[in-house]
Amino acid sequence: MASTRRLTAILAADVAGYSRLMGADEEGTLARLKILRRELSDPKIKEHHGRIVKSTGDGLLVEFRSVVDAVRCAVEVQSEMTARNAAIPAERRVEFRIGINLGDIIKYKGDIFGDGVNVAARLEALAEPGGICVSRVVRDQVRDKLDFAFDDMGEQALKNISRPLRVYRVRPATAERTADASPVEATPALALPDKPSIAVLPFQNMSGDPEQDYFADGIAEDIITLLSKSRALFVIARNSTFTYKCRAADVKQIGRELGVRYVLEGSVRKAGNRVRVTGQLIEAATGGHLWAERYDRDLTDIFAVQDEITASVSAAILPAMGRSERERAARKPPESLDAWEAYQRGLWHYGKIEAVENERALSFFQRAIELDPGFAAAHSAVAVTYYTETFFRPPAQRPEVLPRALEFAAHGIALGPSDAIPHAALAYVLMLMGRRQEATVEGDLAVSLDQNSAWAFGAQGYARAFGGGRPRDGIESLRMAMRLSPVDPLLSRWQHQLARAHYFAGDYNAAIALARQVRRSYPGSSRPVYRTLIAALGQTGQLTEAQTILSEGLELFGEDIRFAMLTKPPELSNENYAHMIDGYRKAGVLS
Repeated sequence: MASTRRLTAILAADVAGYSRLMGADEEGTLARLKILRRELSDPKIKEHHGRIVKSTGDGLLVEFRSVVDAVRCAVEVQSEMTARNAAIPAERRVEFRIGINLGDIIKYKGDIFGDGVNVAARLEALAEPGGICVSRVVRDQVRDKLDFAFDDMGEQALKNISRPLRVYRVRPATAERTADASPVEATPALALPDKPSIAVLPFQNMSGDPEQDYFADGIAEDIITLLSKSRALFVIARNSTFTYKCRAADVKQIGRELGVRYVLEGSVRKAGNRVRVTGQLIEAATGGHLWAERYDRDLTDIFAVQDEITASVSAAILPAMGRSERERAARKPPESLDAWEAYQRGLWHYGKIEAVENERALSFFQRAIELDPGFAAAHSAVAVTYYTETFFRPPAQRPEVLPRALEFAAHGIALGPSDAIPHAALAYVLMLMGRRQEATVEGDLAVSLDQNSAWAFGAQGYARAFGGGRPRDGIESLRMAMRLSPVDPLLSRWQHQLARAHYFAGDYNAAIALARQVRRSYPGSSRPVYRTLIAALGQTGQLTEAQTILSEGLELFGEDIRFAMLTKPPELSNENYAHMIDGYRKAGVLS
């Protein structure tokens, strides 16, 4: 049967805290869900002319003929759920989260697909337990037809959705708002710090074994300790976050009470000699999930497992928070940005790896410095932006830019001598000035100052591979940088440097694969990646492709690309430069 496309109202629902409920009482939770389906949700869906497309253990996907029917059904289900939960302890309540969208879908063999479905699922993830979130088109369609109010949640960046979406929270217009019914609103909110703030809640012991409390608490405490070492974060102390142990509290309430933008929560479950640890990073204001992961390990050495999981969780959530901060700053009007937001907005532009975007990034970094002259990271970012500008200019123009880069890197160190980022920035600049030994020292120093800094490892890998004659060590450091920050603004730079490090180590096929990837992802953004690819293709005898890449490079950059091949870059040691020349000659692009 052929697929059909049509505009449809889509409702997505799931059970809040499903894993926690199942861990505490699997059989009881499943039994309650079956009763709720039989007595409440399925009859309501039928009453309002909906069709259940599919169901999972904790979720439903439903299509409706009318968006009015979809919203009315959702409100009636949630109202009935509130009544049913009134006499049930908070930790045992089954609560639904619902998202509703009106969008174009593709129907095929009884299932539905398309952005309309994806948006509904993302809206459901933003809803609080017992809540309903809808898109702007849904709000516009029903606000004059139903007696419901809509709380504007602003524009939200939804995972895998290309643009921010205006989101609204639904509530009956006549609902009374008592202190008991709205604990979040009753609690005065603390002001948010001027940098990313996070509270790490005590991990829940789902094992039924009191001895595992020590393991669960140890993981949360170690994560707090690791995150506290980052100067870029505001981390709530253990004594405050552990007051929420064994308390049922909504993350939005926690965010208000502690004055944080992010909350990390998790659980531990032990079975025999295996342990499962789950973690999720939540944006407190919206309840939206930014990151979630599960770790299954053998408990051969409980302390080793604790250390491994602690390091993995800490490494994963830092880039997730960084990406969220950049996207949040990108949505705000430029004139309303404070110093930290201007810095994040600069990183957002910088990550696009284009000449014009690099200039925009520079303007936001400079704005951050104007707002806060003592902001060391902003000075370092200016230095790295000038460093990047050299790759958009012919080699002969580098001397015009590098002194400014050096000045800002040095100023960053003066402002934050024990901060890894300024030392990493200085390492990058020194490499382009041919001061390779000094750059290696700065890269190593940056890593010693912060073992969780991706920029530090990136600078160390660059210096070791290009100028230090240690390509294997450079590969290890660059991989660590990408592991620590897989969506970093410097990612494309690290990918190319890793490709070049593989080339210097004689791993030509690995160099080719990485260089091709950077060229596809950032076309026309970097002359060096073309040269790396040509040399590696020459070493492997792929001469036809090497000539094709050269032709493309000449079209994009003109004769500058040939000039660069014949000119020794300051960042390369004599040995590495000779290695590159050998590849060019084998590719047939140099005589």
